[in-house]
Amino acid sequence: MARVILVTGAAGFAGSHLLDLLAREPSDSDGLVGWHRPGGRPPHSVGSSPGSPARWEAVDLLDRAGVIAAIAQLQPRIVYHCAGAAHVGRAWDHTEATFAANVRGTHHLLEALNRTGADARVLIPSSALVYRPADEALTENHPLVPAGPYGLSKLAQELVGGHTAGTAVQVTIARAFNHFGPGQDPSFSTSGFARQIAAIEAGRQPPEIFVGNLDARRDLTDVGDTVRAYRLIAERGQNGRVYNVCSGRAAAIREVLEMLVARARVPVRVRVDTDRLRPNDVPLLLGDPSRIREELGWTPAVPIEVTLDALLNYWRDALR
Repeated sequence: MARVILVTGAAGFAGSHLLDLLAREPSDSDGLVGWHRPGGRPPHSVGSSPGSPARWEAVDLLDRAGVIAAIAQLQPRIVYHCAGAAHVGRAWDHTEATFAANVRGTHHLLEALNRTGADARVLIPSSALVYRPADEALTENHPLVPAGPYGLSKLAQELVGGHTAGTAVQVTIARAFNHFGPGQDPSFSTSGFARQIAAIEAGRQPPEIFVGNLDARRDLTDVGDTVRAYRLIAERGQNGRVYNVCSGRAAAIREVLEMLVARARVPVRVRVDTDRLRPNDVPLLLGDPSRIREELGWTPAVPIEVTLDALLNYWRDALR
């Protein structure tokens, strides 16, 4: 019997793009449900539009009893667990909250699925920051030695999921590298650059962009490609298996900024802001996508130039 598809953290960046992807495509499911935090508000998206196949529910993943009750009612067949703390820099000052969201929240969800007898497949989006920093492309077999509290919380989340993968609930893990696009919080570098350019164009900010470390090199993937990978992994990935979600190419943050500045409609200057520098910033974060390409047939399709145009236009519209 077909049952619902659940997206936790559906009001977040990747979660909202994933919900929109699932809402646009036909499914044999009984429905599509997006969870968001109590007190929060669903974003304007396909998932929240009139006539959409999706509906919204406010569920606090740190409320164990509430999660069990919600799962017992839904009995989802596929769960995309996108909820959690996502900001690397903030994890240094908010370590306890980061671990609560990423580890305890995940434990409550998986425990609820097991306690209610749900026959479900669960996709846990993890992070490339679980790996030990290296000067080479990282495969799924690279040593797991996180360099900071955020990566450590995601590794702990993976371990919770791995324990559950041995039960009736099937768990797959997507180790996402950097992904970006419209709707991303401006505290993330590329989105922050684009927002500042849009603000300068709109006359809301002096013609200077404030930046952090520009020398770091990152493997960048469009968020649409990333959530498409999530869907493939959830539907076809092997139980208990980990898949890198990455492009296999690294770009210096400086190069990305230069591409955005070249798209600006007015002259802008660049100034380094020491407050934006992260402790222990990893110089290179580059992934090897061989496993997901060979096993599931996924490759990124959206060029970085297209994503940068979409991101800049998103902020131009938002600040108009």
